[in-house]
Amino acid sequence: MEYILLIILGFFAGTIGSLVGLGGGIIIVPALLFLSAGSSLFTGINPQVAVGTSLIVIIFTGLSSTLTYMKKKMTDYKSGLIFFIGSGPGSIIGAYVNKEFNLASFSLWFGIFMIFVSIVLFLKDKIKPLNQSSSGIARTYTDEKGQVHTYSFQPVIGILIAFAVGFFGGLFGIGGGSLMVPAMIIFFVFPPHVAVATSMLIIFLSSITSSVTHIIFGNINWLYALALIPGAWYGGKAGALLNMRLESKTVVNLLRLVLILVGARLIYQGLL
Repeated sequence: MEYILLIILGFFAGTIGSLVGLGGGIIIVPALLFLSAGSSLFTGINPQVAVGTSLIVIIFTGLSSTLTYMKKKMTDYKSGLIFFIGSGPGSIIGAYVNKEFNLASFSLWFGIFMIFVSIVLFLKDKIKPLNQSSSGIARTYTDEKGQVHTYSFQPVIGILIAFAVGFFGGLFGIGGGSLMVPAMIIFFVFPPHVAVATSMLIIFLSSITSSVTHIIFGNINWLYALALIPGAWYGGKAGALLNMRLESKTVVNLLRLVLILVGARLIYQGLL
């Protein structure tokens, strides 16, 4: 019974994660902790195991959705690889720091982090983008309607932001997309669909590096991971296909809603 629930959970997390560029960890981690606390079917799940198992699953969600986005030429590979220079080391450090959390403190800080990101997204139209630089990396993207979008960023600033993103991704087992997508949209004016697609590439690469640290620490429940992966793989494809059918504003609004709901639930759990 528990493995059927995990397959369904994996599909749901993969779909939501790929749709808004989060990787699915914000669904998997709190769900595993909730199931462990509320059901005798799930045992031995602490914050470290929930995060480590989530990151293993996110590797497959990231790969699945990235392959789907690649076919539509929505992924900015050059920017993604530059950001990974920062997010890779950051994810390893975050995974190492994760071992200091207990369940209550993890839930509380994870929830606060989610709410913070959602607030930043609400304020994004009032924040001046940091893309006005002749010496930065300029990129263009032509959407399906033929509209040309131009965006740019300073590599050093991008790498520093990506380092912070990778740190929180390894710390909370979320792949970092919850911060990378708004960062790309707010600071560098990435088109939302390109931000989501590129975020999934970064999530795929960063999850591999941070997973190695968790494997070394023994923070993986391999049976649960194997049950989650098939659903996450197909969910990643489904979310990517759904993303392509939605307006950019809808994608951002969905991202806000997911972050607020999960954040509020985690804060409540942490305070209890």
